[in-house]
Amino acid sequence: MKVICSIEESLHRPEAVRWRERMRLMRPLGDVVVVLPCSMKKPYSTSRSHRKFTGVTRGFQELILTSPFGICPRELENTYPISSYDVSTIGEWSHEEKKLVGDVLREYVGDLDVIAHVDGGYLEVCMEYLDSFTATSMESRPTSPEALERLKRELKSYEKIPPRERLLHMLRSVAVYQFGPGGERIIPEDCRVTGRYHRKILKSDGTQIGTFMMDRGLISLSPEGGRSLYMLGVKWVEIDFNLESNTLFAPGVSDADTGIIPGDEVVIVHGGEVAGVGRAVLSGDEMVRAERGVAVRVRRRTG
Repeated sequence: MKVICSIEESLHRPEAVRWRERMRLMRPLGDVVVVLPCSMKKPYSTSRSHRKFTGVTRGFQELILTSPFGICPRELENTYPISSYDVSTIGEWSHEEKKLVGDVLREYVGDLDVIAHVDGGYLEVCMEYLDSFTATSMESRPTSPEALERLKRELKSYEKIPPRERLLHMLRSVAVYQFGPGGERIIPEDCRVTGRYHRKILKSDGTQIGTFMMDRGLISLSPEGGRSLYMLGVKWVEIDFNLESNTLFAPGVSDADTGIIPGDEVVIVHGGEVAGVGRAVLSGDEMVRAERGVAVRVRRRTG
C-alpha cells in the first residue's frame, strides 16, 4: 500500500513520526557514514541513481536522507513504510523539514566520519546540522562521473564492512525497528541465513528463529523466535485457553502489550508458555477492550 506524502503536514503522519522515533534506536556500522539523496523509485536500490551509488558505496554504511521520514539506513530500505511512500519534491526544503531530518541525522551519525554525497536541500541539512563532513558532489550532480570518482577516492581511506557483519547488522536493525530496544537479541551471533527471497534465520543447531520477508522487509517469527520475543517482554498477547485455531478473536484475549499496533508481529502466550505467533489485527488496547472481531491472525501454533 502506497503512503502518499504530498504536503508538508505529511511530516506529522503517524507512519513518519513512528519511523523517525525508531531511527533514533539505530546505530551505524563501520567508521564512516555515506549520506545519499533519496530517489523517486522504491526501494531506493532499484533506482538508476542508487545503482550508480552502490557501485561505489557497497560495503560501507549508507544513509539516505528523505522527507518526511528523515533518514533510512540502507539495510532498512525494504521495510514498510519507507519502501512504499510517494512524495512530491521541488528540491527546496522548508525550515521544519530541515529540522526534523537534521536532528535525527545528527543523532544517528554521532562522532563518525561523514561523506555527504548530496546536493540541494540535502546538502543544506548537512551544513546546518553536522559539525563536520566531507562533501563530494558540491560542484556537480551526485550521479555525475566526476562526483562518483570523488566519492570513490574518499572511500579508499576506509575499510569495507565484511558481508557477514552487514547481514547480521541488517537483521538486527530490522529486529530493533520491529520490536524496539533489545530487539537485536533475537538474532544470535552464530545464526545462519538460507534462501534468497524469503530468507530463513536459523540458530546454529538448525532451529528456525524466523523468516526475513523481502517483500515487507520485516521478520516473520517462528514459535522459537516468539519465545525470544516474549523474553523481551514486548508484543505479547495473553490468553487463558488452549489455542486450537488460526484465528484469535478479541473476546479470547485476557491481556496484551499496550505497545502493539495493527500489523505487528506478536507472540501469543498461555500460562507463561508460547502458544503461537502471528500478526496483530487490532492494537493491544483494542484486543483487551473489544467484545467482537479478530485480534490476531495466527500463523503458527505450538500445540
